[in-house]
Amino acid sequence: MEIKNTAMAGTLESSDISITIEANDNGIEINLKSSVEKQFGKQIRRVIEETLKELGVKNALVTANDKGALDCVIKARVQTAVIRATGEKFNWGGAN
Repeated sequence: MEIKNTAMAGTLESSDISITIEANDNGIEINLKSSVEKQFGKQIRRVIEETLKELGVKNALVTANDKGALDCVIKARVQTAVIRATGEKFNWGGAN
């Protein structure tokens, strides 16, 4: 998927993460701000990178502002931001 627009998903509430994604010509770049970065920064980055890879995103600048989100929340926010930024449809796993 190609990032066409800047898009955002998530909030700055406790246990959430705000993800902003925009086009980038230099592969995947992640700017992370988290109060738990020393403990969980590598895992947060890994979830973001794996989710982008699953969606076929090869070039993106991701800004993540984490407030203690679980991996499933991080993944959902990245998926939502990518879908908004690409304008493509996504099968969320529900009935069509």
